[in-house]
Amino acid sequence: MPDIAALEGDSGYDVTWPWTAGERLEPGLTCVFRVRNEARNLPWVLPPIFSAVDHVLLVDNGSDDDTSGVAQRVAEHCGAADRLTVLDYPHAVARAGGEHLATPATSVHSLTHFYNWCFSHVRTTYSMKWDGDMVLTPEGAGILRDLSWQLQSTRAIVAMPRHPLTVVDKSTGWLDLSLRFLEPWVYPMGPDTTFVKAFDWELREQPSGIERIVLQQGLVVEVKWLDADEYAHWRRDGVDFTNTRLYRKLREFEVDEAIRNGDPEALGGLVKVTAPAGVHIIDHVSRDWLWRQPRPLVQHSLPPSLKHRALKEGVRA
Repeated sequence: MPDIAALEGDSGYDVTWPWTAGERLEPGLTCVFRVRNEARNLPWVLPPIFSAVDHVLLVDNGSDDDTSGVAQRVAEHCGAADRLTVLDYPHAVARAGGEHLATPATSVHSLTHFYNWCFSHVRTTYSMKWDGDMVLTPEGAGILRDLSWQLQSTRAIVAMPRHPLTVVDKSTGWLDLSLRFLEPWVYPMGPDTTFVKAFDWELREQPSGIERIVLQQGLVVEVKWLDADEYAHWRRDGVDFTNTRLYRKLREFEVDEAIRNGDPEALGGLVKVTAPAGVHIIDHVSRDWLWRQPRPLVQHSLPPSLKHRALKEGVRA
């Protein structure tokens, strides 16, 4: 019997967790992408991820831009074809907000069921939720690579700030450094860290007492393209985005509108970045510009169990 049967009766999309199926999870970190039409971003997104984690699971939700093919070609270029798994999820998934709220949690059209189905295919002890538009800096990749093996001795979640970058053209972008949204990305796999339905979107459970690692700013760039509709998966009519749960989305909408109207300076908190000749703005910001900027002096924190071990081994935490 599956742990979560799909409401529509499609057994191929039932959720069965490996621990109830008697499967043993291997030590390591798997990065899980749930993507639709991210072919444009993946050549920037995937290489640093392959350098940081043990395995990548990419679930394609009905792309028509060869997202899966691009992922496989990037993996081959990185020498990581054997560390990529590509799955298809053909069902239309409810948009965050009202559509999600109106969709039963066990429906194949629910964000909650979609996420649980995706993560039920992970076979490592830790998993990382990641988006198809998020680019790790080299520093960020190095920190995750180090953490991925250290985490095996503890149970912790890892939260990491990300900085939205609106790409105007190949050499120009606007970076929002005022939005410091801290979201947990890395979790141990287990029955107490599955996804449940929340008001506007899915929510991954956080067991009480679990340790928390907070990484410093400047490690992740979230790419937004000015020539694309980046917010098509959000329903705006009748939604009060001034609610504290949704303030981040309101800020993103305002930034997009301000740049399109040619007046981003008036909004505040945005920094215009221009790349050198021959360098793409995403490469410039993620590989060079961002790491040079001032950031809080507090670096990434270790949970108590790792701090104790680091002190015993003479390593500065």
